[in-house]
Amino acid sequence: MKIISTNIAEPALIEWRGQEIQTGIFKHEVETPIFLGVEDVVNDHVLDRRYHGGTDKACYLYSADHYAFWKSKYPDQDWKWGMFGENLTVEGLNESEIRIGDRFQIGDAVVQVSQPRQPCFKLGVRFGDQNMVDDFWEAPFPGVYVRILKTGMVKKGDQFILLESNPESLSVSQVFSAFRSNRNNVELMQKAVDDPFLAESCRKDIRKILDRIEL
Repeated sequence: MKIISTNIAEPALIEWRGQEIQTGIFKHEVETPIFLGVEDVVNDHVLDRRYHGGTDKACYLYSADHYAFWKSKYPDQDWKWGMFGENLTVEGLNESEIRIGDRFQIGDAVVQVSQPRQPCFKLGVRFGDQNMVDDFWEAPFPGVYVRILKTGMVKKGDQFILLESNPESLSVSQVFSAFRSNRNNVELMQKAVDDPFLAESCRKDIRKILDRIEL
């Protein structure tokens, strides 16, 4: 696996349901290295820190391999790396093989997988089509959020190297499935919420689903 593109965003003002909202969803490729900090990517703009950034979601990675699937569904988009708001576009990234808690070296940085992406309306804004949000939930390609164990520079062409696997954890795809295709699978969801490496916000969201089932 290797880095195909490094991407950051300038703040953009969008209108949503009669309100003006700033967002950093409009990532664009940069030729210079980016620095993965403890809570975000330096010089990127993480504007809604309720759902983005922070120690558990400091950097978002998406697979270059998935772009062909999405291009077939949304052929009229002006396709460029960073379309999904990812800081790092990665060749060969497969969410069904990567597990929560896995550690990777990327350039000078060391990261740990924390959760899949949970898409919101801003992804629909990015694509100009709110159907994209449901389509993203239904597809098995959520991308990967990571926490930063060692800060450092990452550049295009750097290898994405597995340092330590966490075989006892669910895969990123399995955790993502708890929100749709496996939302009645109590055993899977319980395993997810019991995982010490799962991002706390994701744990709370899965716990809410479990609580409704148990009522």
